[in-house]
Amino acid sequence: MKIAIVKYNAGNIYSVDYALRRLGVEAIITADKDQLRTADKVVFPGVGEAETTMKFLHAAGMDTLIKELRQPVLGICLGMQLMCRHSEEGDVDCLGIFDAEVKRFVSQRHEDKVPHMGWNTLKETNSDLFKGFTEEEFVYFVHSFYVPVNEYTAAVTDYIHPFSAALHKDNYYATQFHPEKSGGVGERILRNFLDLE
Repeated sequence: MKIAIVKYNAGNIYSVDYALRRLGVEAIITADKDQLRTADKVVFPGVGEAETTMKFLHAAGMDTLIKELRQPVLGICLGMQLMCRHSEEGDVDCLGIFDAEVKRFVSQRHEDKVPHMGWNTLKETNSDLFKGFTEEEFVYFVHSFYVPVNEYTAAVTDYIHPFSAALHKDNYYATQFHPEKSGGVGERILRNFLDLE
């Protein structure tokens, strides 16, 4: 099985690669369009800022390529946000795979800290990414922007208010949390992604 990680100007690419290696998978980290098109699975990670990253993807023609992929694709953190229609971070139009808006967290109470950082639970899981999950599981988040609950929501987490912890549409899967930093639960999610038909 050929797994490709999209190489672009975003952080956490190598931590995703390391997590896949722990599962016995040698991924290729590439910006080569043919390699991405022919991979069995594609991971679109991301830590960074939406506007700058969209400019980079657009300049490289990667925005069009990602929307044309037909194999299972997994967006992580910023990768998930960039798969949405628009982000308030830099007021930028994104890939539009999910018809959803990315919004900035606004603290409602003194104890609400932004960014949302640390472990939180997944509930209402509804995707093959979460196959075998029977209860609320803890995963690791670091983000200041969120996607509201919508028709593509595949898992919900509550911080300040409920938001989409994961999205799913057709061959596109995405998590706001970091499976590569979420211990055994994250490994199960990555394994489920690798097992997708």
